[in-house]
Amino acid sequence: MVEHCNPSAVAVYCAASLGKQDAFRSAALSLGRALAEAKRPLVYGGGNCGIMGVVSGAVMDEGGKVIGVIPYAIHAAGGEIKEANTVTRSQSNAEVLDEKKRGQIETIIVDSMHERKVEMAKRVGAFVGLPGGYGTFEEILEVVAWNQLNIHNKPVILLNVLSYYNPLRELIRNGVREGFIQPLNEKLCVFVDGPADQKDHESFDWGKATVDAIAAWQHVQAEAYPIHWTKDIDTSPVPISKPSIKETNGMNGALYGLSAINAWLAWGWLALRQQI
Repeated sequence: MVEHCNPSAVAVYCAASLGKQDAFRSAALSLGRALAEAKRPLVYGGGNCGIMGVVSGAVMDEGGKVIGVIPYAIHAAGGEIKEANTVTRSQSNAEVLDEKKRGQIETIIVDSMHERKVEMAKRVGAFVGLPGGYGTFEEILEVVAWNQLNIHNKPVILLNVLSYYNPLRELIRNGVREGFIQPLNEKLCVFVDGPADQKDHESFDWGKATVDAIAAWQHVQAEAYPIHWTKDIDTSPVPISKPSIKETNGMNGALYGLSAINAWLAWGWLALRQQI
């Protein structure tokens, strides 16, 4: 429901593995600590291992609040760690969170991956992408598209650790060059690049840079489509001349649109299960 939205909360998308570079783990630690210090609750995919475990553990170590949103199927199977460990992941990528930390997480169990994304999105005022794989890419691009479609107006910040997201930035720029993305909408993704010398990326304060980027983001930089997502509520873009405080925090009326989408997805998922 819309009332769950906390404009200070941050959804973090990231991997259930650690990756090959220590700088990725260091960035997750830095981000988790900074979120807790800034009193920004973390909303994430609920995993215990990899970068998911690192960032959530760091928030809890600093006394911050963590909310994990996980589909029932993954929860019942024991979490995403089992799949990671049965493929090519080493034991170094096993569970990061101990039993005590896992017990401190507020866990929300949903029916599907689609519902997970909607539940996370409607609870937060900003999105952050740490390095990750297919799932992370898809989650980031979906919330960017929702900004463009006027479903919400919220910052999407990518931590470009060791230039990990340079290919995505170039893909966006190529979309602009070829006329598929409006030039102004290149700014829908904010890249935090860190030091020019990548040797300093492991010690860089990615968390502070991210919190600063969230605070500096302005939705008026985006060119949202004039779409009304619900029948009786005006969710059109806010006037560029006078954005309200509520809207600047990403809390415009289009949050109601997220609830409408969530209801539609729940109906579709139920219909699909009945056919199987």
